[in-house]
Amino acid sequence: MQQVIIAVRKRDSEAVITALQDAGVLHLKPITGGPLNTGSLAGQDALARREDERLLARAESTIAELGAYRPAPAPLPAQGEWENVVEAAAVPVGALAKERQVLQADLDAEAAYGPAVRALSHIVGGLDRSRRVSLVPFLLQPTDNVAELDAALQGSLKDRYLLATEPVGQNRVGVIATLRGERDAARTALGKVRLGELRLPGRFDTMPLSEAAAEMERIQKGGADRQVALNGTREKLAQTHGPALYAVRDALKDRVAIHDVRAVSARGKYSLAMQGYVPADRVPALTAALGKFGDAVSYELHEADEHHDRTIPVELKNNSYVRPFSLVMGLMSLPKYGTFDPTWVIAVFFPLFFGIIIADIGYGLLFLLFGMWLLGKAKRNEGWNLSFFGAYIPPATLKDLGFVTNVMAAWAILWGVLTGEFFGTLLEHMHFFYINPGLLDRLWGWTGLTFPVEPEKVAEGYYKGLIPIVFPRLETSYFSNVALVFSLLFGILQVLWGWGIRIQQGVKHKDPVHVWEGLALFGGVGALILMAFATQAGKNFGEFSNFANPLILLMYVGFALFLIGWIRVIKHYPLLPIELLSQGGAVVSYARIFAVGLVSAILAKLCTDVGWSLYENIGFLGIIIGVILGAALHFFVLALTLIGHVIQPLRLHMVEFLNPTGFNAETSPAYNPLRRLSPRTSAGQVK
Repeated sequence: MQQVIIAVRKRDSEAVITALQDAGVLHLKPITGGPLNTGSLAGQDALARREDERLLARAESTIAELGAYRPAPAPLPAQGEWENVVEAAAVPVGALAKERQVLQADLDAEAAYGPAVRALSHIVGGLDRSRRVSLVPFLLQPTDNVAELDAALQGSLKDRYLLATEPVGQNRVGVIATLRGERDAARTALGKVRLGELRLPGRFDTMPLSEAAAEMERIQKGGADRQVALNGTREKLAQTHGPALYAVRDALKDRVAIHDVRAVSARGKYSLAMQGYVPADRVPALTAALGKFGDAVSYELHEADEHHDRTIPVELKNNSYVRPFSLVMGLMSLPKYGTFDPTWVIAVFFPLFFGIIIADIGYGLLFLLFGMWLLGKAKRNEGWNLSFFGAYIPPATLKDLGFVTNVMAAWAILWGVLTGEFFGTLLEHMHFFYINPGLLDRLWGWTGLTFPVEPEKVAEGYYKGLIPIVFPRLETSYFSNVALVFSLLFGILQVLWGWGIRIQQGVKHKDPVHVWEGLALFGGVGALILMAFATQAGKNFGEFSNFANPLILLMYVGFALFLIGWIRVIKHYPLLPIELLSQGGAVVSYARIFAVGLVSAILAKLCTDVGWSLYENIGFLGIIIGVILGAALHFFVLALTLIGHVIQPLRLHMVEFLNPTGFNAETSPAYNPLRRLSPRTSAGQVK
């Protein structure tokens, strides 16, 4: 990354900033302090900024009220017409928005109070129009006692009242009729029995009950049609005004950006200075943009100081396979400039861990269908409107999401073939997949396991089929330890790798503290791992004196390296032995790949076994019921556990792997260059 400082005459600053917007390569850094002015604009510049921001806010609010997504590009009107374009849309859109808001409030009121109001209107007849009688409506829950209310009223009003109730759904509504001067006494009686007066919302509060009931009846009958008509009007306004409104909005954003650049620059009476960063491969675009101004612009480029400058922006550059996984990286902070970019590691291991956890061909095919659906929408340049969450996913993001989903699906299918799982044990029941003890002995016998052959299962044909299972994780009685250690191997790899990166970064940045910290914990964690293997997870501590075992020798070397490193950094990290134990736990955390995956497999097996047992016990009817029930159970289990299957691999990367690298300790801002939103052909109009 190159740091650049640009000095320009104040009268030419707008043209220069516009040229920088066209180039789209300069990431600005605010200038603070010094003898020149920085911060808020003053005088005519401040007035111009306020006017542009006012008109931009008007355009933005109008676009928001239209609810339209970005239409096809439209020509930008002349600058003198911008306010007319915005107001021509804002006035009718504002009036329509108010009408829609009022209608929605009426619909909400009718949905909440309509049945109760109609029941109350039926109770009171025409009494609500009387000048001498006052009515106090109220709502009763099923547990409320009308007799208590009647007793309270009798104590306050004697016989000068009438009380009536009527059921509405599971509740009841009631009304107290009394003389107008004794209305407060009736309300007090309600309060004594912990009941309150029913007050209608908005404009209905001042209406007589019969009139409110009639109005709500009208809303119930015609409100939905009216809402459809108003939405149709809204769509027509969006089609009419949307293209020009978006074009003006973009041009106004460009103008406001010019004001923003001036605000973060150093300003004198006749000059303006800017500073920022530009990637080395984009320097030619910057020099070309500034070169046309000749001597009117002076600039200087030099290599950014990654050791001392914490504001250098970061732009992740990866190949076509890794790039979509920046979507996953978006859940984390960016790496500090000049350090390790873990995107490619996530691109390799995140879908792999997901596949090991799911490990089901059927589930993998469902994910594949979902991924292809996402890619299809992106290819048609369609977004995904998640109105339930109030979110909209644009086509470019859908393309990356579809690609990532398909990679995850591919690993799930591949591991499903290895585990022999298709919606649990469905294909195993059909003898498509089967357990072959002889093959498993040849594959896994080196671990010390011998796969048993049970006579009753031989009689059932359990060991016969088409494709043998090579990773039988559901055979928990004898394969669990192998599957567990297999998961822990990823922890050994990633935790040691993380501390190796810490050492490499310390050497690169000439930071001896981080170098020795990394060496200490790399050696210590490695020693703990070797100790676990050499002593068979603590079963044989007598191995500590067996120096003929190379694992023991390497273990002592690792502990020695830890002690030397700790002594070198004890002033900075006095509790490093506790961190060593924590890092040992980080390795063990990778057991969740096995544990979460096994739980998923057992649940899927149970879902299928329920459906299969119905087939075996009922016959043809059982097939139909079993398929429906099994599919419903699989859908429920997948929906219930899916978030965990995604979160667990993410957590292993974000915490166990990236913490040792120092990734979570420091970050840099994202590379966000000054860019033009409106077409370049309108540059002359923007000035």
